[in-house]
Amino acid sequence: MTTPARVAAFSAVLLGCGAPTNTRQRDTTLLPSTPVTSAVPDWRRGATCYEVFVRSFYDSNGDGIGDLRGLTEKLDYINDGDPATSRDLGAQCMWLMPVAESPTYHGYDATNYYRIEPDYGTNADFTRLVVEAHRRGIAVIVDMVLNHLSSEHPYFRDALGGPTAPHRAWFRWSATKPAELGPWGQEVWHRSPLRDEYYYGVFWQGMPDLNYDTPAVREEAKRIATFWLTQMGVDGFRLDAVPYLVEEGATQIGTVGTHAFLREYAAHVRAVAPTAFTVGEVWDGIDKMLPYYPDQLESYFAFDLSDDLLAAVRTGSASALMRRFQRFQQEVPNARWSTFLRNHDQTRTLTALGGDTQRVKVAATLLLTLPGTPFVYYGEEIGMTGDKPDEQLRTPMQWTASAGAGFTSGTPWEPLNANWPTTNVAAQETDTTSLLAAYRTLIHLRAGNTALGRGDFLPLVASSDAVAAYLRRDGTTVVLVVANVGQAALSNVTVAFPSGALPAGTYAARSLVGANVSPISVAADGSVRGYVPSVTLAPMKAHVVQLSPSP
Repeated sequence: MTTPARVAAFSAVLLGCGAPTNTRQRDTTLLPSTPVTSAVPDWRRGATCYEVFVRSFYDSNGDGIGDLRGLTEKLDYINDGDPATSRDLGAQCMWLMPVAESPTYHGYDATNYYRIEPDYGTNADFTRLVVEAHRRGIAVIVDMVLNHLSSEHPYFRDALGGPTAPHRAWFRWSATKPAELGPWGQEVWHRSPLRDEYYYGVFWQGMPDLNYDTPAVREEAKRIATFWLTQMGVDGFRLDAVPYLVEEGATQIGTVGTHAFLREYAAHVRAVAPTAFTVGEVWDGIDKMLPYYPDQLESYFAFDLSDDLLAAVRTGSASALMRRFQRFQQEVPNARWSTFLRNHDQTRTLTALGGDTQRVKVAATLLLTLPGTPFVYYGEEIGMTGDKPDEQLRTPMQWTASAGAGFTSGTPWEPLNANWPTTNVAAQETDTTSLLAAYRTLIHLRAGNTALGRGDFLPLVASSDAVAAYLRRDGTTVVLVVANVGQAALSNVTVAFPSGALPAGTYAARSLVGANVSPISVAADGSVRGYVPSVTLAPMKAHVVQLSPSP
């Protein structure tokens, strides 16, 4: 949720939000009687994660707001738990944007970390969702916002009382307004509504930053993690805005203290739930990401790769994309990064690619056959569109062409996208050429093919920059991907494999996605020179083939 371009618009959105109706800090009557069991421990092998904004997914009671019961009803769309079927997406992981009680529609400013947002239901509704998700083999990770909370939170309201308030040290204060500005030149010191003093909030005055120099704050963050892991049954966390956790003098981003706390937090999560997954938002390039490895969170979103994936299909050149993935593989072991095309803060993929569905299909093919843990934002799989402001990136899911797009029987909390009558799940359900069909095929393929799910990555050299060519290898399981990301057909493009790429011999190429390509002859040193996958490579088409030694 953190980029310079978003801060002004983001603040404007929040200014219109009302106060919560309930500010109880921890109501133990809402806890389930027994902990929820975990999902399968090795779910990450080949998994694709599906990002869901609960408010916009499915409304079960007609109030126009998506809720947890509605999401539970739609779990079979995400994964029905039956590997013999293919009418589900096949995702084995689900990331829920914030579901804790909050005064805003998006939830990135909690008033109660221990209570489900009442618009979405109850704690019991959440634990039932988790049980049903686990029954289908879907791991559940939730957004956890540690940097700040809501200015409506009881602890901040208490701290406004002055220097002797019990929670005063939970926040940063100044008797006079410091001259320092934020990372993007924004105001970060905000005047108290009650006293002649100022508090620190890097994103907005409605989101006061927590002070992690205070031991009680660190301990509370860990208690919250324990609650969600043991009582609510989640399988991990997406950690929001982690570079901003600890400020040190004039340094506001990526401080020594931030890295130290992330180590402490991650160690606590692993101690409570050894198989829990943590993925952090570090909205920056790889050089700024690397200091967060190897011993802090398990994974971080690779914003570089998102940009390069879209740039490749927009410009018709794949060379920069291949170099970037190769660098990630060299710098970060075991593919501990998370890939995506777009998320809830960014222009949707189809909009960013000018409405060209073929470009989206190629981008999705690359995303779901390259290394990392891929995330798919809800609605991307049917080609939902949307651009800033943020609410228009988070519009209701388009299920049918009926009133309310099948999302609600009432009035949607946010107006539907204009394309909902033609762009919806029902319209694509049985169309084998649809974007939805492509996503289903690719997600299931990744889950069932060990080379795509966890294999290493070997970029190949193509004679045209418009061609992305690479191998994914896991033992004897080998997959070749050749994609023409350009706008024109290409003839007689050659692909070279380096020495040691494969054992010597002849390999048959069986199509998994796209058309068949030519067999491959591998030299004694394991290299291939002058290989022509197909006499003609059609524009915006990808071929994914399994290589098997010929008898």
